[in-house]
Amino acid sequence: MNIDWAALATVFGVSLVATVALVGLFTLGVTGLARRTPTAQGGGEAGALTRTGAYACFGLCLAAVAYGIYLIVA
Repeated sequence: MNIDWAALATVFGVSLVATVALVGLFTLGVTGLARRTPTAQGGGEAGALTRTGAYACFGLCLAAVAYGIYLIVA
């Protein structure tokens, strides 16, 4: 049995980077939803921008998961 250590290290590195990026994006999304500026108008312009950024982070997480499932199935 011959193990290609360079390929194994590459897979490990890519998996580590992808995991940290995905968790970081999700964390930014949760933080963005938790930090809304409370005003009478529902957060104002800054609140809407924060909420939009949080939803964009969640969308990127969904796209990354969908791409991963696509790679597994294809």
